Amino acid sequence: MGLAVAIPISFLQIFAPQPFRLLASAYERVLRSIPLLVTLFLLFYGLPAFGIRLAPFTAAAIGVGLRSSAYQSQIFRGAILSISENQFRAALSMGMNRIRAFRHIIMPQALRLAIPPWTNELTIVLKDTSMAFALGVVELVRQGRYIIVATREPLLIYLTIAAIYLILTLLSNNTLGRLEKRLRIPGIGVEERAR
Repeated sequence: MGLAVAIPISFLQIFAPQPFRLLASAYERVLRSIPLLVTLFLLFYGLPAFGIRLAPFTAAAIGVGLRSSAYQSQIFRGAILSISENQFRAALSMGMNRIRAFRHIIMPQALRLAIPPWTNELTIVLKDTSMAFALGVVELVRQGRYIIVATREPLLIYLTIAAIYLILTLLSNNTLGRLEKRLRIPGIGVEERAR
């Protein structure tokens, strides 16, 4: 969800007319400024005031996804802006419209450049799922609490939870690191690193 929302938001912040840029920027700034726990509580406890009731898991998924989309929009905005404007002009001069130029020329390069910071955001989202505990979602921490009540071994259970998060984080980072190496284009990006 974060990725699906972040790419259009980053596109709007760069290429859209001024009113849409302002709306996209407001969306990004508001969601980055509110703590995730408050966002989750607003979705779960606040929306019923408007007649919208979300299941705890749904509220948690939407809250984490929206928060992540705000951060990811900045990752992709930076990656898009790092692509030379000459490439965009060249695509337009070949007869592409702005959307096709973005989709076929700019976005593939930007996605490749966004992998390292996106890996960091994935790690944060993975750990933020523990906040769903506050809404009553049975996730890793809540399941651990159930086991602690039965076994009375909090240290062992919390160390196990920490180990599970560590393994998941290392696996996801390793997978995205391999993807980054696989998509690396020899010679491209060397100039930036040399500076």
